[in-house]
Amino acid sequence: MPDDREIRHRTVGAEIAESLATARGWLRDAACLGEDPELFFPLVERETDVQVARARAVCRRCRVLLACRSWAIEQGEDAGIWGATTARQRRAISREKPGGIGRRSAS
Repeated sequence: MPDDREIRHRTVGAEIAESLATARGWLRDAACLGEDPELFFPLVERETDVQVARARAVCRRCRVLLACRSWAIEQGEDAGIWGATTARQRRAISREKPGGIGRRSAS
């Protein structure tokens, strides 16, 4: 019989697999495909940073911007530009949502 730790590991693994399957649905239509991933992960995520502005410009021409942003908020994604938002902006959005913060941050 599996112990509690093994059951938790399986549950977390299933949640990650489900999350990736959901993301793959919209990810194939993302405007950032083919862009340098480093563009979306600046060392400093200041609103006035040129790299942040360039990443957001790509996001703003993306047809799956809202799906990307929602996914990042749900997952508690704490780095990078997702759906034209910084990690700080996503945390603020999460705090305002009923239920508080994203999944990953809640544990």
